[in-house]
Amino acid sequence: MHYENVELLAAGGEGHALAKIEGKVIFVKYGAPGDVVDLQVVGRKKKFSLAKITKLHKESELRREPFCEHYGTCGGCKWQHIDYPSQAKLKDTWARDCLTRIGKVEVEETLPIVAAEQLQFYRNKMEYTFSNKRWLYDNETLEELEHTNALGFHAPGRFDKVLAINKCWLQDDKGNDIRNFVYEYCIANDYTFYDLKDHTGLMRNLMLRNTKAGDWMINVIFAKKEDDKIERLLKAIQEEFNPKALNYCINEKLNDSTFDQEFISYSGDFEIQEELGGLKFNISPKSFFQTNPVQAEKLYEVAIDFADIQPTDVVYDLYCGTGTITCVAATKAKKAVGVEIVEEAIEAAKVNAGINGLTNVEFLAGDMKDVFNAAFYAEHGKSDIIITDPPRSGMHPKVVDYLVEIAAPKIVYVSCNPATQARDLAMLDAKYKIVKSQAVDMFPQTHHAENVVVLELR
Repeated sequence: MHYENVELLAAGGEGHALAKIEGKVIFVKYGAPGDVVDLQVVGRKKKFSLAKITKLHKESELRREPFCEHYGTCGGCKWQHIDYPSQAKLKDTWARDCLTRIGKVEVEETLPIVAAEQLQFYRNKMEYTFSNKRWLYDNETLEELEHTNALGFHAPGRFDKVLAINKCWLQDDKGNDIRNFVYEYCIANDYTFYDLKDHTGLMRNLMLRNTKAGDWMINVIFAKKEDDKIERLLKAIQEEFNPKALNYCINEKLNDSTFDQEFISYSGDFEIQEELGGLKFNISPKSFFQTNPVQAEKLYEVAIDFADIQPTDVVYDLYCGTGTITCVAATKAKKAVGVEIVEEAIEAAKVNAGINGLTNVEFLAGDMKDVFNAAFYAEHGKSDIIITDPPRSGMHPKVVDYLVEIAAPKIVYVSCNPATQARDLAMLDAKYKIVKSQAVDMFPQTHHAENVVVLELR
């Protein structure tokens, strides 16, 4: 179905723009509020349709020229075509709307969004995939290619196709040098790239991590054990870049997950170390760590400021990951207790506490809905403040119910998905009032934002 001269009204779900035609909701890919466009519907759901722009009659005042050559193809950084002040404003509005429209909760004070200063090259971790079946860009034909090998990102909606990436603007530019070097070395030396359907080939994944101080970790994931080729590639990487940590892994499984695989140190240290809030944190190949460390510091500053921790307070940190917020809280509290489902993350959290000389922290591994209960409360003591930072799906209903039951005086809820945060806040609304709310932009050029609220007992 085709529509003409449609004005796009607002920012909608998944970074799309929103249009309404004859009462129907249409999300428009790569649109901007204020555009006047012709649309072609490319997908239908029960409550909305998805469309693409076929002609742009009038450009929104929010528009700018995207800076990345892969924009519109790789599926990332969907808001490059919107100027940054407008991005921040749209995210701020979205976070506020989630609380009032989805949660239908009242907020006593909403502070302006904490915008990002670094708009490019802000991530500290990138993962790339090798494939012998690359995705063709619009200006390419199969016949003109010397080969079909690629190192880059999965094409949107295609697990078996990979986009060849020349320059990515998300991680420090040295990451582009490393990725391109590895790719060119493998091509020049006839290394086989992984076939994502047949599960053949040697080269599987490349993971790059770096710190604010400029230390780099290079992790190469191979699909099988070919000692001579593995040694030659790793030696070439070491000689070219001399990274702080160079590790490798042999993943012979059918899926790319490496959380159950062993990484082996080839040269340098096994880990790198980042500093946040005056504390040091070790990062291993498999560590979960905030991918924008500069904005993460600002996020934690908001959370700790909202918590207003006193020296006599006992603080629970739910969904604590590797204990970053727990450790920061422990510098101000009588005791901090972190809980996380991933056992390896808890072990890392204990190490991080030790590195920083913190003796007033405790960590527990377990599924939150199973371990956050009366027995936990009896063992660790009455909490004065609870900080919760759940995954995008939000908190399990059992966890929300127990929060209501124990009635801690204060809850600080840090969320990477304001929509599920709003749902949880609605369940807490009878017991708690929302005193403050503030969004933090962790991911410029995307529609994603974090939101922090502080709740107090009514």
